Parts: sequence; structure tokens; C-alpha cells
Amino acid sequence: MNPSTNRSRTFRLQDGGEGMEIILWIGFYLFSFYALLPAIISRIFGFRVFLRGRTEREIALTFDDGPDPDYTPKLLDLLKRYGAKGTFFLVGSHAEQWPEVVARIHEEGHVIGIHNYVHHSNWLMRPRTVKRQIHRTSDIIKQITGIRPHYYRPPWGIVNIFDYRRLGHLQIVLWTSIFGDWRKRVGVDRLYRRMRQRLRPGEVFVLHDCGRTFGANQDAPAQTIEALERILEDGRLAGYRFVGVDEMIALTENHESASSVDPKDVTDPNSNSMSNGSPASNPQPAHSISPLKKVLVRLWMLWEKLFQVVFRLQRVGDGDSFKYRIRKYSGPLVELRDDKRLKPGDYVMEMHFENQMLFELAMNSRSSVHIAIRLIRETEGILPYLARALDDAPNGEKVVALFGVSMIHRGSEGLGFQTFEMPKGIFAWMTNLYLRFMVSVINPEGGKRVKDYGLRLTPRMLVMAREDLLSWKQRTGKRRPSRSAQTEVHQTAVVVEPGLNVDQLGQSV
Repeated sequence: MNPSTNRSRTFRLQDGGEGMEIILWIGFYLFSFYALLPAIISRIFGFRVFLRGRTEREIALTFDDGPDPDYTPKLLDLLKRYGAKGTFFLVGSHAEQWPEVVARIHEEGHVIGIHNYVHHSNWLMRPRTVKRQIHRTSDIIKQITGIRPHYYRPPWGIVNIFDYRRLGHLQIVLWTSIFGDWRKRVGVDRLYRRMRQRLRPGEVFVLHDCGRTFGANQDAPAQTIEALERILEDGRLAGYRFVGVDEMIALTENHESASSVDPKDVTDPNSNSMSNGSPASNPQPAHSISPLKKVLVRLWMLWEKLFQVVFRLQRVGDGDSFKYRIRKYSGPLVELRDDKRLKPGDYVMEMHFENQMLFELAMNSRSSVHIAIRLIRETEGILPYLARALDDAPNGEKVVALFGVSMIHRGSEGLGFQTFEMPKGIFAWMTNLYLRFMVSVINPEGGKRVKDYGLRLTPRMLVMAREDLLSWKQRTGKRRPSRSAQTEVHQTAVVVEPGLNVDQLGQSV
């Protein structure tokens, strides 16, 4: 055989191997974005899901995969004897087969949620298929009970990236404790011991009243009911209440509202004391996080460092709070003040918040009000450095505007920015998702803030015309320039939009 033929065949094989490797890497990244990252974000950070209650003596019992014509009625009998309420996440095809059981669940005051029409993972279905399954199950339950469900638990607790967007009308409910009760080999005694170890207020138990799904033993619910009877008795003796997730969520929200810092505690928003919340007067963080969350936050920060290297972000000021890069603008035409425009192809100075700064700021702030005030001050302090950086930066003389994208933009108008809606599209949607995740991490109230103020927490483009940025160039101390005359300055502390008070400012963060 001709040696050159062998070499060309070898090269083709190598090229084919490299092509397959690229395909595998693309598949890995797509799967990570579609499935793995949403699962991690939801489970660890509680993003857009309810995981755990904050209650004095309430525990939530939830039951998946039903209804079952044999075991669900027995379970309902048991709950009735103890005056306990549960939450039943129903498989739509099962509800369709046994509507009389669904009707009884509803009539006895339990909460009904959705568990897909068939027990398939959301990772293995297209977004449109998941949506159809949920709507079909919702229709079935409404036809039986007259009420549409408000709660959803994906099979195995697995969400995909599109669930966040498509399930805005449903509260996703996960759990704190799962016991493997769908396997008969676990046994009643071991199952009871596992549950007893987790018997405390705020817990969300997941159990199964049907063994007809793949991987389950059909008669396993019998031992679940037997072990649960012992748990209900233990809970009764301990003074606990077993409630539906609706009551658990309501009690948790009331508890968090009562324990949050009153904005009136901010004694002087013009001072740096921040009600003894500044690092100087209170060196201990105002909030704490779990070791696992610390690891994930660290990974998040490392990812940001990689982003900064890849996109060649430049330091500005002390380099710990903001960075920037100069690039050509590729967004829609933006009409600025004084008949100025920002057009595609114009150079912009794009500023980036340091996530480490945002995280530390939130960890050392007592409330959302503190975060808002301190973030405005950080931005106010960096503007002179950004203005002076134009002198030396490559293409700095061509920059038309200062540009950024942020979900925390209340008060920016007072600094000279104009805010604009982002054009609809996949980039805007992905940015929205990422920034909501970021807010849920950096904010002391986490995912609750994202949930409560979801309509207000939308990313917007922040644009400051070059002339307005340059007016900050000679600014020193606590004085900033007036927009009407660059030489005129006045004293300022916290700048907010007209008609926006400090309480509203904190609620918007």
C-alpha cells in the first residue's frame, strides 16, 4: 500500500477524532447550561424555588407520583386521624385514571400540585414538551377540583433552564429531606429512623404514595404509611404541626418580613456609619453562608476572573470595584439628551461591576436599603477615574458614551445616566437570567427578593454621554458636577430619582 495513502487516511482519522471531540464539548456545554447549572443554582441558592421553611413548629409533608387507588386513600385516612395536612404533587396520567381520589384530596383540604403528566425528567424533554405536560395536568386537576394548581415539582426535582421562564405562574417546590421510600428494601424501621432524624420545624419532607413509576416498588407506599404514622405521633408529642406548602410559604414570608431590618433603622443616610453597618464599625459580616455555598461563590468568582482575561477588562481606580473595556457598540440606536445619539459601531466605554465587591458589600450590609445606598456611592466614586481613563485608553478619544447593563439601576439617573430597556432576544433573556441569579446571591434576602420584586428586577442599559462623563473628571471629595454646568458643583450624599425614597430604593435592589 502506498505510504502516502496511509498518511492521508491517518490525517482523516485524526481530523474526524478532533471533530467528534468538538461535538462532544459543544454537547457538554449545552447540557450544562440546559440542565446541570439550573439544577445547581436551584438546589444550592434556592433560585426561583421553595426549599425550606422558617417556622416555629410547622413541618411540610409532600407526596409525589400519586394518586394511587389503593395507597392514597389509606394515606388520607391517616392524615385525617392526626389532623395533618399534606401537599400532593400529582402525575397527570394518574389523576386522569383516578379522579375520585383527586377529588377527595381536594375536599379534605390538602394542597394539590403538578408533577408532570408522565413521570419523565425535564432534562430529557424539550421545553415545549414540558410546557404541554404541565398545562395538560393543570387542565385535568381543574376539571376535577375547579381550581388550577399553583405549585409544581419536576420529577426528581430536576429543572432545566427554560423552566425559570415558562413556569413564572407556578411556584416550584423542592425539599429539604428525601428518604428513598420508593424502594421496599429500605424497610419501615430504617425509613422511620431517617425521618425521625430530620423531624424539626421548617423541614419539607418528600414521600411517595404511589409505586407505579419507573424505578419504584409498587407496594413500597405501604411501608411509607406505616413509618409516617410513627412520625405523626412523634410530631404530635413534640407539639409540631404538619401543614401544606401554602401555609409553610406564608409563615416563612411572614417570619422573614418580621426579622428584616426596618429601613427606619438607617439613622443618617448621609453619613458613612450605615447604622453601624460599615466595615469600620462592624467588622463582622452581617450575614453568613454555608460552606457549600462558599465553595460555589468561589467558583463563581473564578469564572468572572476568566471572563475578565478573555475579554481583556482593564483596571480602574483601585481595581477592586469596577473594570472597563472599550469596544464598538452593537445594540440598537439610542437617543440621548441634547440631541445626541449612540449608534451601532460607535465606541463605548463598557463598565463592569466586580462581583466580589457586590458580594462583600451585600454580606456587610444589614438590609437592601444599605446595599442600594452603598452601591450608589461606589458608582459615584468611580466615575472620575473612568473619565480620566479616557485620556490614555486606546480609542479613548473615540468613545461616545459610558455603557453598562445592570439590574440594580435605581438612582443612576441622578448620577447622569439614562436607562433604556434592552432589546428583546436571546441575549436579553440570558442576561436577565444571569443577573437575577447574581442578585439572589449578593442580596441578603436572596431568592426572596428576586421573587417578590421580579417585575422590577429587569436588566436595563445604563448610558452616560461622553460630555456628562467628562464633567466628572475633576471631581474630588464628596462634590460632583451639575449637568447644567460642568464648573458648577454642589454637595451630595445619596442621589436618587425624583419621587423615589430610600425605602423604595432598597426594595428595588
